Amino acid sequence: MKKVRFLALLAVAALLLIFPAVVMGQPVPPHVSKLVVSVDGNPAADGTEVTVWMDDSQVASATTTGGLAIIRIDGEASSSGKAINFKVEGVDASEADAWEQGGHVDKAFAVSITSTAPTTAPAPTAMPAKAIAGKDGAKGEKGDKGDTGAAGPPGKAGSGGKAGADGKAGAAGAAGKDGAPGTAGSAGSAGPAGADGGGGVLGIIALILAIVAIVGAGGAFVAGRRGA
Repeated sequence: MKKVRFLALLAVAALLLIFPAVVMGQPVPPHVSKLVVSVDGNPAADGTEVTVWMDDSQVASATTTGGLAIIRIDGEASSSGKAINFKVEGVDASEADAWEQGGHVDKAFAVSITSTAPTTAPAPTAMPAKAIAGKDGAKGEKGDKGDTGAAGPPGKAGSGGKAGADGKAGAAGAAGKDGAPGTAGSAGSAGPAGADGGGGVLGIIALILAIVAIVGAGGAFVAGRRGA
C-alpha cells in the first residue's frame, strides 16, 4: 500500500514539472506592424529596405510599397516590452517601438529618417602662373530652362481677305393677305326661251270639259223628268 502511494506522489510531481514546460512552449501571437516609412518628409520609394532590430540583432526585414511596409516579428511571452529599432536603407530611424503580442496590427506606426546631406566640395586653389593648364573637364549638366521673355509689339494688320461665296437662299415667306374685290362685269345676253310644259295645260282643259259634260248631262236628265 505504501508503495502505491509513493508511485502516485512521483506521478503528481512529474506532472507538476512537465506542465510549466508545456505552457512556456506554447507559441504566442507575433508582433505585426504596418510601417509608414518616410525619407526627408516624403514617402519612401518603392523597394526601400527596412530592417528591424532587437537586442542588437536583426530579427526581420521588409521592403516598401507605396510608402508602407508590413513586418512580422516572432517572439515569446518573455519578449513583451523589449525595444524594437528600425533602419531604413541602413540609416537608423528616429522612432523606436516595443514588442507586444499581436503588435500594431490595426494602426500604422511611423518610421522616418533624414538622408545624409552631400558634403560641400572645397574651393579649388589658384594655379601658379607658370603651371600647365590641365585638360578640359567633362561637360556639365544642362542648365534649367530660363524664364519666358516679355511679349513683343503687335504686328501690322494683314490685307483684307477675299469676299465669301453667296449664302444659300432663305426659306419661302408666309402667304400675303387677300386682295380687294374687283369691279362687276357687264350683263350677259339673254338665253333662249324654254319649251312650254304641254302635259299640264292639256290635263286642265280635259278636266274642265269633263265637268261641263257632267253638268250638261245632269241638266238633260232633270229636264226629261219634268217633261214626263
